Amino acid sequence: MARSETNGVLAGRVAIVTGAASGIGRATAELFGLEGAQVLLADIDRVAGEAAAREIEAAGGRAIFEPADVTQDADARRLVERARREFGALHVLVNSAGIIRRATIIEIEESEWDRVLAVNVKSVFLLSRYGIPVMAESGGGSIINVASGWGLAGGPRAAAYCASKGAVVLLTKAMAIDHGARNIRVNCVCPGDTDTPMLRSEARQIGEPEAEFLAGAARRPLGRLGTPQEIAQAILFLAGGASSFMTGAAVVVDGGGLAGA
Repeated sequence: MARSETNGVLAGRVAIVTGAASGIGRATAELFGLEGAQVLLADIDRVAGEAAAREIEAAGGRAIFEPADVTQDADARRLVERARREFGALHVLVNSAGIIRRATIIEIEESEWDRVLAVNVKSVFLLSRYGIPVMAESGGGSIINVASGWGLAGGPRAAAYCASKGAVVLLTKAMAIDHGARNIRVNCVCPGDTDTPMLRSEARQIGEPEAEFLAGAARRPLGRLGTPQEIAQAILFLAGGASSFMTGAAVVVDGGGLAGA
């Protein structure tokens, strides 16, 4: 996408995007860069994260990468502090870091359960804890949490993931209530199956051929998987002024997968 094809809806905005080295997080960071935001990309994968930041810069955007484990308090604090130091403010926070372990509660190890809840939920708490005061200093802002359709309806052999994404949906609503008076909006997107490395990893976890798994995931009214770029467009909408009266919402972007639920 060329810059001339965008509207600059985030011009002058400063954003942090976690999980920015791949999938939805990377697509979001790239789109934000094209739309004029100054973007801090955060991920545990330094090589892919730095490559993503370089691509944004090559396209004319402004981006920096900061390696981080977003389950760690010190790392979350450092991300927010670097955004303020480098760009002078914080207006948008996208909590996109996430993992999945396909297992029932009988099958999953305690350490795996803890890791899923830490990456998918604790990271939202930590980044928001440090980001909200800086957003308030900056005049307000928008937090977008990446939940899942499985945060609204359960799925098979995904107990920890469903629990974590359900928590994200209600944490989003609680934060919206608590921080609206400071002009901080908090919403979440609930994607359906999206063609990302994480989705493809699920096939291996449950021992199913990838092609067969993806074909099953595409069985929804629109008859296909989503793309990371499509989810990023929904996140952009929630980040920008077009959604200025929205907070506490869980926006489903799933090709109709939950339409009959």
